[in-house]
Amino acid sequence: MSDLSLLNDVWYKDGLRFKCTGCGMCCTGEPGYVWLEEEDIERLSKRLNLPREVFLKRYTRQVGNRISLTEDPQSYDCVFLKDKKICTLYEDRPKQCKTFPFWKDALKSPKAWEETKERCEGIDHPDAPCIPLEEIQNQLD
Repeated sequence: MSDLSLLNDVWYKDGLRFKCTGCGMCCTGEPGYVWLEEEDIERLSKRLNLPREVFLKRYTRQVGNRISLTEDPQSYDCVFLKDKKICTLYEDRPKQCKTFPFWKDALKSPKAWEETKERCEGIDHPDAPCIPLEEIQNQLD
């Protein structure tokens, strides 16, 4: 069976409706991790005009052998979220943030997608376009 035929069997083969509304809900309120890849660290350091080591010390934490952005210890908001809504680095945000809500856990079943929808007003938003399967799969890679 080819990879293409496998994709035609996924429950979201006709695409999913999503539009980021900028509500900030995905960046607030629950403890979690925003895992950074090396490209994210380089891009964010440059954006903030900081040496890599200064950026890492100021805005990240080591968790096992991975690096995550820090969060506010009281609210659990992302360190780069302003006024509970606006990402101050939106254009250069980490890959994990760019690919939300098209994460493997959210796409494993229609039920998982519905649970993600409870925390994201952009899923099935009235103004949301249908994101085609190919674009969703690109987010997963």
